[in-house]
Amino acid sequence: MAVRRIPFIIDEYYHVYNRGVDKRVIFSCDRDYNRFMMLLYLCNGVLPVNIRNLSRQGLPLAEIFSTDKGEQLVDIGAYCLMPNHFHLFLHERAENGITMFMEKLSTAYSMYFNKKNERTGSLFEGPFKAKHIDDDPYLNYVFSYIHLNPIKLVDPNWQETGVSNRVSAEKFMKEYKYSSYRDYFADTRPESAILDKKAFPEHFSELNDFNDIINEINLPRATLGNRTN
Repeated sequence: MAVRRIPFIIDEYYHVYNRGVDKRVIFSCDRDYNRFMMLLYLCNGVLPVNIRNLSRQGLPLAEIFSTDKGEQLVDIGAYCLMPNHFHLFLHERAENGITMFMEKLSTAYSMYFNKKNERTGSLFEGPFKAKHIDDDPYLNYVFSYIHLNPIKLVDPNWQETGVSNRVSAEKFMKEYKYSSYRDYFADTRPESAILDKKAFPEHFSELNDFNDIINEINLPRATLGNRTN
């Protein structure tokens, strides 16, 4: 994996993302999304990942998401999976934690996907990308942006023209299974174990509902500098 252009510093926050090579679909069915979410949990530790053993045992989700994974590498504050890309909000917890976590995650998912689809070669568009989140306005923006990303699936131009129907968009978000939105704003589920909310600023508690995070996205760009792209 190539050397990152930015350093990862313990106790700092980062927006990490990647997409499929040639913008290809990397999540084509529930099985794909669910495998990646299980890997978000299982790869976040120093112990080797052996998901096939867990699958053969037929463990319920609650047990899979309580499996011992060893000392944790990063804290995950938010995530979103889209058909051809993903976004993660990470806190560097251990030395080289983000790099080790992303290497385990990318390798494990690529091996699963290539075997399932009888393909070879790279799945992702090069090494993962990362941006340092260095102040509170940007932190809140990234938290909101990641969670609102799936609206593109039902309202592709919402960021340019505004959400056309907030009621239906909020309903869609509460039903979208492949992000941490539900874990903050809808219900508690086994997948909630992916998150480490205590490692993130307490003022997330001020973002209490769909309208709060929509308003956060609509902050003037001058407030966030040139970092919103």
